[in-house]
Amino acid sequence: MGAQLRVYKRRIQAVTATKKITKAMEMIAASRIVKAQRKVAASMPYATELTRAVTAVATGSNTNHPLTTEAESPARAAVLLLTSDRGLAGGYSSNAIKAAERLRERLAAEGKEVDTYIVGRKGVAYYGFRERKVSESWTGFTDSPEYSDAKKIAEPLIESIQKDTAEGGVDELHIVFTEFVSMMTQNAVDGRMLPLSLDQVAEESTEKGEILPLFDFEPSAEDVLDALLPRYVESRIYNALLQAAASEHAARRRAMKSATDNAGDLIKSLSRLANAARQAEITQEISEIVGGAGALADASAGSDK
Repeated sequence: MGAQLRVYKRRIQAVTATKKITKAMEMIAASRIVKAQRKVAASMPYATELTRAVTAVATGSNTNHPLTTEAESPARAAVLLLTSDRGLAGGYSSNAIKAAERLRERLAAEGKEVDTYIVGRKGVAYYGFRERKVSESWTGFTDSPEYSDAKKIAEPLIESIQKDTAEGGVDELHIVFTEFVSMMTQNAVDGRMLPLSLDQVAEESTEKGEILPLFDFEPSAEDVLDALLPRYVESRIYNALLQAAASEHAARRRAMKSATDNAGDLIKSLSRLANAARQAEITQEISEIVGGAGALADASAGSDK
């Protein structure tokens, strides 16, 4: 019985240590969410105005720029998938991967080949385990991305969409990331970055009561688009990286809180079992003492006869 009690005590000590770790990770993740939210909010005005400027240039000119003009028969698309570098975040990365798989199937059904670009070790590991081809990947910054990271990611994507498909280029550029809605809600979403859907942007501006500005272009609208569109792609990727980082921290906080609560419940359960074992041990000891005393009494009574 004493051995069983020692087992329970060791398990309680181990779970208590784990609970301290998960609680610390929960608090760290919670503190990082606030910082990530601020970065998301700070990036939104720039991304919004840049999109409006690009749209204004494209709609206010007759130029057919390859980055704003739909291909007649799109045959190839690039998909950028954002996952995490670390685990312990619940279903954060798996949900993004599932969204990318659905997008891939949809594009394949449209007759398009897909080139995959991945951010985060979880996505790289998923594709590597299944021996799937990845055009390029980036790791090491998913929980705290900088604009330089977005610029580094955007370079090969822009280069790819500027090439002809016969030379290995793509007609469309899509992105899959986890959108931060609130502390409790994060949704894996996909969206097309390029070619830019001018009708959709114009419709969204109309719904918001905004009027697209009118500009004169120097030296030409095409040159302006050449300069603006790389910045547009970088800003979209940067905003997605920031939202993904905030979502990752929120998912990790939620997962660690659940782990902490489960550890607390397990400690209570083990404590009850340990108390029951201790009580049984005490009862057994009392029974042995009473039994021994009775045996001595019987022995004494026999000797007196």
